[in-house]
Amino acid sequence: METNWGARRNESAIEKLPVTTSIAVTKLGLAGDEQADVIHGGAGQALYAYAREDLDWWSERLNRPLRDGMFGENLTLRGFDVSGALLAERWRIGNVLAEVTAPRMACGTFGAWMREKQWGPTFNATRRPGAYLRVLEEGELSPGDGVEVVWRPDEHVTVAEGVAGILGDEDVLRRIAVLSKQVPEWDFEAVMLHAWRRAKSAARRKQEALSGTGGEKTHA
Repeated sequence: METNWGARRNESAIEKLPVTTSIAVTKLGLAGDEQADVIHGGAGQALYAYAREDLDWWSERLNRPLRDGMFGENLTLRGFDVSGALLAERWRIGNVLAEVTAPRMACGTFGAWMREKQWGPTFNATRRPGAYLRVLEEGELSPGDGVEVVWRPDEHVTVAEGVAGILGDEDVLRRIAVLSKQVPEWDFEAVMLHAWRRAKSAARRKQEALSGTGGEKTHA
């Protein structure tokens, strides 16, 4: 898919469509699932899960239907509180073992795809981000596979709370730091990448304001 804003045209792989058969899962995600750039993908974001119930919640507020995969998720889960999951907890889905790495933060591509004004701030403020996961054990997934939480860390930081940490909440960032020490094998960088990108973007906008150049292109 191509997205357009201003004079820029960007390739995106945000569009996801349902499958009806089993699909292989590797350390980089689902077989055939594309990643258009290095920011949206990689081992730490191999899977993106979103709750069907949260899609329904958004559908009511946006007054339009939202199909499975509409938010770019490659796993749409029913009856499972994705955003209430804990960072670093592990799920067994089919015969795949996956670890929750980070919340999803809305970006410019997501906003262009949704065609909703101020989509980034609106999405991030609701604390219904869905979860990125990395694949610890490869395997296959089939439509209808259940999700079992097989391990949870002692330090409880939910995916939804992770959004607050990325937005600068010092208490949540402290707890994430504790979590990273308790579970050193957890992919701590997946969360901090979001925080670093937002800090870099904020610094750029501040510099533009001070220099009087202004910034026409901003990302949520």
